[in-house]
Amino acid sequence: MKDDIQNTKPKIGIGTISLILIIIGGLFSFSFDFVALGDLILNSLGLKAWSNLNSGIHYTIFYSLIFYIPALIISFKFKDDFGSRLGRKIAIIMMLFTLFSSFLING
Repeated sequence: MKDDIQNTKPKIGIGTISLILIIIGGLFSFSFDFVALGDLILNSLGLKAWSNLNSGIHYTIFYSLIFYIPALIISFKFKDDFGSRLGRKIAIIMMLFTLFSSFLING
């Protein structure tokens, strides 16, 4: 009986990377105390966070999607790995949240 339970546990594999990608993408999506973490990351790397100083297109949206989309693809491809199902759900929620919030704020 114990062997059956251990055999059904999901293994850590490539699908687990989806959770890591979501965490990294989330760093570009959240703000604390009116400071966008994505802006701080991009500025520390010498990249622009906005297309026109502090206005225009906010590039952090695209950087977060660069991590969310592969997380979603990996979670579908390696669905039996540990954290893959959770990664898929969070990736979908974060992608929808990021896209809808960008349209609501800019529109």
